[in-house]
Amino acid sequence: MADHRRSAIFVMAYDDFEQDKRKTFWTADEAVDKIRRYCALQERSHSEVRSKLLDNGIYGDLLEEIISDLIADNFLDEERFARSFARGKFRMKKWGKNKIRQELKLRQVSDYSIRAGLSEIDDAEYMDVLHSLYEKKEKTSKFLNKYDKMKKLTDYLLQKGYEYELINALLRKNDT
Repeated sequence: MADHRRSAIFVMAYDDFEQDKRKTFWTADEAVDKIRRYCALQERSHSEVRSKLLDNGIYGDLLEEIISDLIADNFLDEERFARSFARGKFRMKKWGKNKIRQELKLRQVSDYSIRAGLSEIDDAEYMDVLHSLYEKKEKTSKFLNKYDKMKKLTDYLLQKGYEYELINALLRKNDT
């Protein structure tokens, strides 16, 4: 049985290697055209564009030149990406600021752009969403006792990316 697994892993690794060998890399002109279309579809971070270019065989000075041209032609704008990302994740997925900040850092967005992105979130709307998530979770969950209720609600809201201080204040306010 162990030999079978080993051979399956080898075949998978060999298939990956064969796919890499067959992959055709972009020429410089193809890279410019395709990456412009890639950026026109939706906002992209610099690291996403860099990764896409590297995956398609564009390296070194040519890569840097293409990224510079994208920035100059306004196809690539880190602050605009951060603003769009923050708005989208907050409105669609109801993410809190901590989770949005963490995701933007994962995408190697600068601190300045992260702050600009988070400034897109209206404080009153943010508190309304936090409150509605709290109420929804409270209605749909079963709790053994007061401690269990507070723990489950806190864990859920922290996982969504909301600040502990806001969660704690909300729990204390609704506990009385």
